[in-house]
Amino acid sequence: MARLSFLASATAPGRAISRGAAKRMINIEDHIKATEGIECRKDADVIDESPAAYKDVAAVIAAQEDLIEVVHRLRQVENVKG
Repeated sequence: MARLSFLASATAPGRAISRGAAKRMINIEDHIKATEGIECRKDADVIDESPAAYKDVAAVIAAQEDLIEVVHRLRQVENVKG
């Protein structure tokens, strides 16, 4: 079945779990491990922004293979949250 994309694709993976669920399910040690090599805050006030709260970007890209051509892959190096 062909997809109608209107020349667009997802620009980010989107959340896998809600902010509240992230705060309940992700501990600070897991957050620190998940953000290794990324310049960001590593405290309980930003747990809801932990990578574990988001969908896997590789899976999101794979789901769009018939819509896009991957020419570069970027790696996150910084995350800023107020």
